[in-house]
Amino acid sequence: MDCIFCRIGSGDIPATIVTRNEHAIAFRDLHPQAPTHVLVIPIEHVASTAHLSGTDIARVLGQVTALAAQVASDLGLGDAGYRMVVNTGPQGGQTVDHLHVHLLGGRQMHWPPG
Repeated sequence: MDCIFCRIGSGDIPATIVTRNEHAIAFRDLHPQAPTHVLVIPIEHVASTAHLSGTDIARVLGQVTALAAQVASDLGLGDAGYRMVVNTGPQGGQTVDHLHVHLLGGRQMHWPPG
């Protein structure tokens, strides 16, 4: 498969891994948009939230967001706060066709985001 995130998950492409479990992997974003910017992806290839349905939505998003929340806690972001973002499709700002959560923290987040 030619998916860069699948290749990171399999270890074929190096990344700064924060943590992983049997379902998901968290690694530092190469182009951080905040002092803390971690991507959390499911290990299994899922192109986007638009490619999930039924119980798969809860299962996959639950696994990924649970790991993102753990990383936020481990990195000390819990008290000050953080943002989790899931971009879906080209107009949603998704640039890699593999579901991923952006975990952003370490600075004041503004609304609307963009």
